[in-house]
Amino acid sequence: MRNQEQFKRLIRAAFCFILLLLHAGIFWYVWKRFYSPLMEIQYWMRGHLMILAFYLFWAFLLPRIYGGWRVGYLKIFYIVYSQSLGIAMADMLIYCLIVLLTKHIVNPGPLFLMYMLQLISALLWGAACTKIYIYIYPPRTVLLVYGGRLARGLMKKISTRSDRFVVGETIHISEGIDTVKEKIKNYQGVVICDIASQERNAVLKYCYGKGIRSYTTPKISDLIIRSAESQHMFDTPLLLSRNTGLTIEQRFVKRLMDIALSGLALIPSLPVMGIVALCIKLEDGGSIIYKQKRLTMGGEFFFVYKFRSMREDAEKDGVARLAGEKDERITKTGKVIRAVRLDELPQLFNIIKGDMSIVGPRPERPEIAAEYETEIPEFVYRLKVKAGLTGYAQVYGKYNTTAYDKLKLDLMYIQNYSLRLDFEIMFRTVQILFMKESTEGMAEGQFIARSEEEPVKRAVTPYGKET
Repeated sequence: MRNQEQFKRLIRAAFCFILLLLHAGIFWYVWKRFYSPLMEIQYWMRGHLMILAFYLFWAFLLPRIYGGWRVGYLKIFYIVYSQSLGIAMADMLIYCLIVLLTKHIVNPGPLFLMYMLQLISALLWGAACTKIYIYIYPPRTVLLVYGGRLARGLMKKISTRSDRFVVGETIHISEGIDTVKEKIKNYQGVVICDIASQERNAVLKYCYGKGIRSYTTPKISDLIIRSAESQHMFDTPLLLSRNTGLTIEQRFVKRLMDIALSGLALIPSLPVMGIVALCIKLEDGGSIIYKQKRLTMGGEFFFVYKFRSMREDAEKDGVARLAGEKDERITKTGKVIRAVRLDELPQLFNIIKGDMSIVGPRPERPEIAAEYETEIPEFVYRLKVKAGLTGYAQVYGKYNTTAYDKLKLDLMYIQNYSLRLDFEIMFRTVQILFMKESTEGMAEGQFIARSEEEPVKRAVTPYGKET
């Protein structure tokens, strides 16, 4: 298998080329048959090829943002879903271009039929390519090495990807480095889960020397070092971690982007907000908007605005809790608007005010953050940047992702910040809107997602009306 590893990228590139060829053929027929004749001045062949190249550029790039080309890495459903979302955007872009070229509103019917054909093609392509990939690269049998914390949570997550991993054996690091090294020889990879740095370094170096793949759950210090800047002032390498969050230039550009994009988003959002407000009022006659105290950069307080999705007396018992999987406090309207994130729309006004950013760590309630910090003091590191409407932890995690994992995801964003990353997260936010697991609630009786092994169930005093 090791000799085949070098061909993975080539195989994925071949898969990509096949689907793009199908997209090109379908689009070429629709363009030449239905739309190019509508132009006042007909293109020569070079012009038609430029239109095709423009379309293929977006048909490649947009699915790529959502992971639509990651055959063997994502499940078939997510590959097809990502392809369908990216291609839908590419088709809408080409429709706008066709309107500009023909100088009048054209019938979108042929493009819709084209999209349906592309959807079928993507489904067949995704299923066939995944099967071929798994045949060439069957699931790796790995050894899981764990330490201080139990590895049940990680084991459960790995078991959901039996197409990529099979945990052949688990071993506690206390059994000794020599024993672990002997075990490693029998496996195709090693998963390193929360062991002390000295032992972890020994395992990593051993795997590196033997050419054995390793997967490591990072510590907070790893994320800080990962984003460090190389310094070459003398013949000993140095890694510089500035540890100040965003620079003043980054904050300025980010603020301009927040104002511009949230202002533009309000134009189509206002009619939707009006409909949501009417539905909430008609259901129970209660308040439409509620505000709740949250934390943002530097530990400052602000009041976040949301459409009310729960009963008015959601926290009459004085307990602050995250929403559960079958939470009876959620209203009928609330179930709908929470499923597609419409309850978050009023936060556009928070962004314009400067309380929040479009992208950043989700703002926590002060009392819940205090609970997290009793076990994870580093949780306060999330406050190095403004809270966000969406964020790295929202697109790569779930609603019930543990506090420690949320912290690590948010630090990956803070330590590797760029404007490109902001736009990537915004695009990926569209992808998760209709994915059920991204809104998956707490388990029954679980109030706060502190850790995978010991969820917090203590009562705390609320600052707002509902979670």
